[in-house]
Formats: sequence, C-alpha cells, structure tokens
Amino acid sequence: MAGFPSPSQDYTTAEIDLTEHLMPNRASTYLVRARGNSMTGAGIWDGDELVVDRSIRPQDGHVVIAVLDGELTVKRLRIDADRVVLSPENPGFPDIMVPSLSDLRIWGVVTVSLHHVK
Repeated sequence: MAGFPSPSQDYTTAEIDLTEHLMPNRASTYLVRARGNSMTGAGIWDGDELVVDRSIRPQDGHVVIAVLDGELTVKRLRIDADRVVLSPENPGFPDIMVPSLSDLRIWGVVTVSLHHVK
C-alpha cells in the first residue's frame, strides 16, 4: 500500500477517459516507442511511449518525430530565418543541422510522454 486513500474519492462523479485526455484528435494520433537517450532533458526516456499528433502544425520549439533522409528521430525542432536544426535534449548528443538539400519531413508533434515506472 502506498499511503492512504484520498478524501477526494468521496467526490468522484465520473470515470476518467484517458483516451479523451491524451488523444483529443484520435484519428491523427499515434503511439510511438522512444529508443535511446537523446531526449532525457525533455522527460523522454528509452522505452517511453510517445503520444504523437499528426494534425498539429509543427512550430519552432515543438518536440517532433522527424524523418531526415529516411531516418526517424525524436528531437526538438528549431527554426529560424535561414536554417532548421533538430536539437537533442541531452548535452551528450550533437545538434543536427539540416542541410538545405536534405529530405526532411516532420511526421508528427509529440504531445505526451508516458514513462513506465520500474
């Protein structure tokens, strides 16, 4: 047992639908399993399940699933006037400067990371 029951249990009126809370755009939302440790600073650990929404327009600062020259990666998207950078959230990994002739596709925007308790 971990602690004691919460007094708020006396006021429960409805069930919680996690799908509704985690995936408001169900038709365009997918689960992707993270591999590696390049995004630990963003709270994404190896083996976490990522909720990815393909209907969100990617913007500077979003954590995204990117496909760069056929390779899938999870990084923070950085966009300025003359360049695009895919940035890890771990100082042990380098930024990925996206060359202008590269094939870059943003597959979706990460909205939630589900971390498994061990």
